[in-house]
Amino acid sequence: MPSLASRLSVIKPSATIAISDRAAALRAQGIDVISFGVGEPDFPTPAHIREAAKTAIDKGATKYTRVRGIAPLITAIQDDCEKRRGVRPGADDIVCSVGAKHTLYNLAVALFEPGDEVIIPAPYWVSYPEQVLLVGATPKIVETREEDGFLLRPDALEKAIGPKTKGLILCSPSNPTGGAYSEDKLRAIAAVLAKHPNVWVIVDEIYAQLVYGGFQQRSLLSIAPELRDRLVIVDGASKTYAMTGWRMGWMIAPKALCDACEMVQSQSTTNPTSFVQHATIAALQGDKAELDAMVREFEARRDLMVSGLNGIAGISCRVPEGAFYAFPSVKGLIGRKTADGAVLADDVAVASWMLEEAKSAVVPGSAFGAPGYVRLSYATSRELISAGVGRIAAAVKTLR
Repeated sequence: MPSLASRLSVIKPSATIAISDRAAALRAQGIDVISFGVGEPDFPTPAHIREAAKTAIDKGATKYTRVRGIAPLITAIQDDCEKRRGVRPGADDIVCSVGAKHTLYNLAVALFEPGDEVIIPAPYWVSYPEQVLLVGATPKIVETREEDGFLLRPDALEKAIGPKTKGLILCSPSNPTGGAYSEDKLRAIAAVLAKHPNVWVIVDEIYAQLVYGGFQQRSLLSIAPELRDRLVIVDGASKTYAMTGWRMGWMIAPKALCDACEMVQSQSTTNPTSFVQHATIAALQGDKAELDAMVREFEARRDLMVSGLNGIAGISCRVPEGAFYAFPSVKGLIGRKTADGAVLADDVAVASWMLEEAKSAVVPGSAFGAPGYVRLSYATSRELISAGVGRIAAAVKTLR
């Protein structure tokens, strides 16, 4: 067969998908596996959103639209941004795409090229460095510390910025850690960035409405107006409205960058799915009672999972501020032996052992640039959380 493009050699398949596939393979064999792998709400998409899509289809919303999205959707995003962030972007400052991941890919294509460096704090979402690599640029990984909430420190950012730095990618609340930046921490990051006007700032806020315990979510868009000519907010409907499969994301950014991303998208997907745009309008404009209930349930699940994990010898877990992930340290399990004498050499081995022995699927922290940890999603029922964490606890007792 003719050769594949050499650019594929620098990227890796998604570790979360790999874990999910292995768990599915075990289930296909009739084995009961509890999955804490993929970050996807287990709640149904609210009925009024589903109905809006059906109505749109019946009314003929099945054709091409503008590449960046229909005008009523742009208006709905403007209204939502003004309500939540206190800033109303212009209609030309928004581009809708086929999911937030697609938005991030468009940004990578439009902004980064060989010779550029992009600062990415670790732990990071698995696709950030891979998308940077795919366009020939270089991810510059900056480690964070658990005692700092896995957040990028201003001094570490200052040290990382160099003559080749083209961008910074932040995620708040974070996938995989659930850590989130307070207003004070964002202001400290903004103070560093203000000294480096050639650095684009991309903030992934896909989990921004999923915060708990009274945490006050803020955005650089509202507190750092001096950055707006190079600030990008990435958002979408997937997590907030349980619309992962619908694939709807968007960017809020300066017009020139939006125009560039629209051009990139015009040569790939063209517009996001037409009737999904109408469903997203309903999500943004409709009643938020189901969202509020989902957030309350996620908080209860978070507390249940973190408490359970902290009750297992060799595992420790900080309480995340948002998203729906726990990111416990399993360093206390590394080096121990399983019942059959195998040594758990690293977090990858721990995750594999948990899947095979405890029939609980977790993702190794190494996939996120954080060896010694694992990620568990609590976007599943309390019953399954209790059962899965219980299985892990029982399995840990068999280690030597």
